[in-house]
Amino acid sequence: MAAGRAQESRQDVSLSGTALIEPFVESSNTVRVAASPAFGVLASYRFMLTPSSAIEGNYGITYQNSIHYRPNTTNNYNIKTRTQEASFAYVRSFNYRKFNPFVEAGGGALIFMPILDIGTTTLDTKQEISMGGFVRRRNCIRDQPQFRHPRRIPRFSHQSAGFRPQQL
Repeated sequence: MAAGRAQESRQDVSLSGTALIEPFVESSNTVRVAASPAFGVLASYRFMLTPSSAIEGNYGITYQNSIHYRPNTTNNYNIKTRTQEASFAYVRSFNYRKFNPFVEAGGGALIFMPILDIGTTTLDTKQEISMGGFVRRRNCIRDQPQFRHPRRIPRFSHQSAGFRPQQL
């Protein structure tokens, strides 16, 4: 008779690519806001507290996003920005036959930082920190091969950054 002991990994580290794609907005009084896509990286760390619950921490940064703000026909402002995300969440998973649904809820901060270089045409923009939260749920089938974070879109709710120049 032999005694065996198995140890599962209680930690998970992942590195993902991200894309920040903002919509074009135009109001009835000639204010136009457009942005270029920004690409970045997201690092995640998950620690399993029990086999069905975990805590997760994320840090992400985009390299460069160019926002074009045009309040009227004579003024044009280009603002280059870098966006950072730091978030924490609690993850609870359930087992029901062949399904592994989970719920994730947490909060964090988005930091919008203007890059003051030759691409930014106004210098009176300031860094903004926006607090927010997210909740997401997912249902995974056990027999299908899957990645640890498939299609991670966490519906992060926050107040949008106001890079509105102070002179307007």
